[in-house]
Amino acid sequence: MSVHEPTGNTPDSVNTKDATLPVHAQSREVEPAVLDGELVAEPPGPVYERPKINRLVSRWLRSPRVPRYLKDRRQAAQAGKDLLAAILRSPLRYMGAVVRGIVAAARWWRQWVTVRDYREAAEQAEKLADKFAEIRALTLFRWKVTGAVAVAVAAALLVADLVHGPRALWIAGGGVSVALAILGRRREGSPGRKAVLAGPRTLTWTMDPQILVDAFRDAKLIGKDETLRLVERAARVGDGWAITVDLPATRKAADVIKNRDALASALAVDEVQLIVERVRGNGGHAGRVAMWVADQDPYASPPVRTPLLPMERWDAWRPVPFGRDARNRRVDLPLVWTSLLVGAIPRQGKTFAARLAAAGLILDPHTRLYVADFKAGKDWDAAAAVAHRFMSGDESEHARMLIGWLVELISEVQDRYRRMRALDDSICPESKVTPAMSRDPSLNMPITAIFIDEVQVPLEDRSPVTVEGKKLTAGEYVGELLTWLAKKGPAAGIVLVLATQRPDSKTIPSGLRAVLGSRFALRVMDWRDSNIILGEQMNTRGYDSSRLLASHKGVGILRPDGDSEAGADVLAVMVRTYYMPNEDWQTICQRGRALREAEGTLTGHAAGQDTTPVPDHAAAAKAIGAGNASSRADWRVHELPEPLASVVDYLGADLEPDGREFVPTAELTEALDLEATTLAQQMSELGCQPTRYRIPTEDGETRRVRGYLTAEIRAAIERVAADEISSSDDARGDRP
Repeated sequence: MSVHEPTGNTPDSVNTKDATLPVHAQSREVEPAVLDGELVAEPPGPVYERPKINRLVSRWLRSPRVPRYLKDRRQAAQAGKDLLAAILRSPLRYMGAVVRGIVAAARWWRQWVTVRDYREAAEQAEKLADKFAEIRALTLFRWKVTGAVAVAVAAALLVADLVHGPRALWIAGGGVSVALAILGRRREGSPGRKAVLAGPRTLTWTMDPQILVDAFRDAKLIGKDETLRLVERAARVGDGWAITVDLPATRKAADVIKNRDALASALAVDEVQLIVERVRGNGGHAGRVAMWVADQDPYASPPVRTPLLPMERWDAWRPVPFGRDARNRRVDLPLVWTSLLVGAIPRQGKTFAARLAAAGLILDPHTRLYVADFKAGKDWDAAAAVAHRFMSGDESEHARMLIGWLVELISEVQDRYRRMRALDDSICPESKVTPAMSRDPSLNMPITAIFIDEVQVPLEDRSPVTVEGKKLTAGEYVGELLTWLAKKGPAAGIVLVLATQRPDSKTIPSGLRAVLGSRFALRVMDWRDSNIILGEQMNTRGYDSSRLLASHKGVGILRPDGDSEAGADVLAVMVRTYYMPNEDWQTICQRGRALREAEGTLTGHAAGQDTTPVPDHAAAAKAIGAGNASSRADWRVHELPEPLASVVDYLGADLEPDGREFVPTAELTEALDLEATTLAQQMSELGCQPTRYRIPTEDGETRRVRGYLTAEIRAAIERVAADEISSSDDARGDRP
């Protein structure tokens, strides 16, 4: 755009550079100058080609042949530090090479002068006695040669000193030292390069690439003829060293992660000090590994208090600060649109972890909380000040109260889906609750979280419940209700957080575990329990919470939801949860109550309106589906013969179609206290034949064992039920 000058010739123009006006202009008012302009399109200029320098820079940055330290400033700075360190260490390294060269030369001379090769050949041919005279004569001759050479060298040095002075001696000494240093340089397999007496292995982590290559070879992660390619130079990150390497072709980063303990042993560090991650995304591939080695145990220091304590409020849609990893990086846990399972043996920090997840939601006044404490302690009592529903107890009546809550939530989820379908696309673009919808009082769709501590108590409750004419236990009904909520609740704004100290297949139904998005496993007793929490075969991928140390309280393996930012690039991460003692927990709950009172969102139990909901079991059964709600109950309607009845009782939820595929015979015989031959004979009579099946082992391998497919067991149950129904029909037909 160009702007033209003012048009017209005005004799009485104003000089803007001079404050004095002409005399004839002072008698009248001066009209302001008017700028007259128009928009004019710039004529298209010539199209210039991209400068060659830019093309060269682009090729330089994209070229795989250019080292990383010539592309990245951080890597270039680290390369400069490494060069300076190498220069400072070079005198000591040179002296060490010379000493090793002297040792290697002395050993070589000793073998030569003692005719070691000739002697060993005679020993192998069993002719040492016959060759003794020849060996002795050759030995004396080589001693004479050694003496003659020594005298000649001494004479030559003396003459050179007399002719040229001490300079000749220095030159000769320098040449000899260089030769010895070359001879004594570290080469794998060469004699004289390793200590004769091996002491304790320690890691002098100068991040020499050869140290890393040797460690990978010792751990059998690469072959003896293979090496590593350095992607990023070793650099200090926090209290440890970080390095990124590429494995040889066909080698996978997943194998390195799985064999992390072997690599840690090769590096002479504890496995908790070694963090191995696969590099994902555009800058990574299946064979690129990022490693971090801590100087000391990263979990030996005191835990860090939760950063939520000084916060006045929190947004539930933001991931909750959950803990820190070994590199002291903050790990956040997303809760909206997912669910969480926390499992551990007693006194490992399970309740603390669940309360950390609850703290972020408590500080958002637009959330609604259901809290069920089946531990019947006082760990969750402070949450009663903010909870819409709250109870603490471990009796059957509390399990039935939980059933009422769950049925109420199922009705709420169905109502939300119906109302979201009627909303405009600008308000609800998908069938999901949005942040604006969750804070709109007129819609009444707040983020609603239900926390159940010691969830194994209601799941194992055996008190009878009748649902639509079907009899089943309260635990079975709770499992079905929780499974439905975990499947359909997250999109409607329902967050499910379950904590248990008994993570076994009988306690947590497999159908429920399969739909829980996020998992957090603190220390457990067995790798099978770890897999129940984290997922099948997670131990074969290098994630086994049974290997955690008992002294590491609050340290666990977090497997975040894959759809969240926290779980986009990593399968799982070891986390030490933040520390939140009871006084901090009470402070956060009191602050959450004050926020709700100010916003007018205090409801239910916290507002003194604790009314027990009347459960609509018919609607819940219809929502869940008669087949899912009563499948296991139908099995128990019929009188199953032994040992089939005991097998059904033992497997429980694992017999569901989405449960276990196979159960070993050894597991059944141990659980049912039967002999293998007796079990095989009785099961065969019922039409259930054993088979061989491959299962993963603790060391990551697979082995074939004998056992039964759960599909075959279900088929046997259906045959028995059909026979019983047929017999009852025949009996009714014969009745007069």
